Amino acid sequence: MKTIIIKNGRVLTPFRDIGVGSVVIQDGIIIAVKTGDVNIEGAEVIDAGGNYVSPGFIDLHTHGAGNHDFMDATMEAYLGAAEMHAKHGTTYLLPTTLTSTNEGLYDTFDLFRKVQKENKKGAILGGLHLEGPYFAFNQKGAQDPRYLRNPDPKEYMEILEKGGDIIKRWSLAPELPGALEFASELKKRGIMLSMAHTDATFEEAMEAYEYGFRHITHFYSCTASITRRNAFRYAGVVEAGYYNDGIVLEVISDGIHVPQSLLKLLYKIKGPNRLMLCTDCMRAAGMGDGDSILGSLKDGQRVLVEDGVAKLPDRTAFAGSVATGDRCVRTMRDLVEIPLAEAVGMMTESPARVLGIDEWKGSIQAGKDADIVIFDEDVQVKKVLIGGKLIVDNERVN
Repeated sequence: MKTIIIKNGRVLTPFRDIGVGSVVIQDGIIIAVKTGDVNIEGAEVIDAGGNYVSPGFIDLHTHGAGNHDFMDATMEAYLGAAEMHAKHGTTYLLPTTLTSTNEGLYDTFDLFRKVQKENKKGAILGGLHLEGPYFAFNQKGAQDPRYLRNPDPKEYMEILEKGGDIIKRWSLAPELPGALEFASELKKRGIMLSMAHTDATFEEAMEAYEYGFRHITHFYSCTASITRRNAFRYAGVVEAGYYNDGIVLEVISDGIHVPQSLLKLLYKIKGPNRLMLCTDCMRAAGMGDGDSILGSLKDGQRVLVEDGVAKLPDRTAFAGSVATGDRCVRTMRDLVEIPLAEAVGMMTESPARVLGIDEWKGSIQAGKDADIVIFDEDVQVKKVLIGGKLIVDNERVN
């Protein structure tokens, strides 16, 4: 039985401030969280050096990183993206698809099953998040319009059959014809439902909630607000997201997709427990400015990375972020001016809870998986452990 002690760290726990303390890990599971030092004969000791000891970040919406996109459907892409995310503190993620051909989607399913067994150095690949193809054309954003359509039972039942239990989340527009019937099928299978790329009115969003939609994907990005029809004003899905306390809002917290003023408004109205952060990043994350591709190398769209974000070439819309988990946490703390523990909770406990994995992920507590990130005051990652195994050590002298 292998025992690891992380000592001399400012441990971020969900319920108490223990100050500088220790986390004890046995066989990949946290068994104790204590104030001060803990000594166990024969244990491996990791000195946190006074830095923060945090739960590993959980990203339920990412398309890739490190010049890799999950839609490339290659082993190299999956492993490379997972490694890049781990280097920035993410220990668990859902690879996210784009609207594409069904053949491309099925290739992704086949590869995902293979790559899970080979992923030794990257963030855990917890399952797939399907983004589309059932979206409102007016809210397509960077999604390829060639593949947008309404839900068709013959099609989606085949996708569900081929995807099986690796499909963990599906984002779609709830106002489309057939969407609520589709939602009932997803709910029956335990798949997380998110409203996305939607022109839904307030009333349509509230009805969707009754069918199992408990989340809104990348809030403020491709989500309809107040519209005017024949002189009358109608509230939209944005207003429903604020109004309904049961809806958790997903936010791309790069400080660009949602500016500081709106991040502050979101925090004031929804509070930390009804917000979850995501990167929604694409292959250009970690690669700097310049041309890149959104989606697969074979069938993706050219995009431009500048000003810390990916844009369509004509600059009419953002095309996914280039943020990483550490940047998302740092942005919320610094721009919204909130406690670090709350910003961390939005990238750990909140996504774990909405995905239903919070019994073993998302916080530093006895009995939970030892997925841990150690970072400094600037949220610069120093070390990352997944299942108690040291995956990233940025302090190691080469």
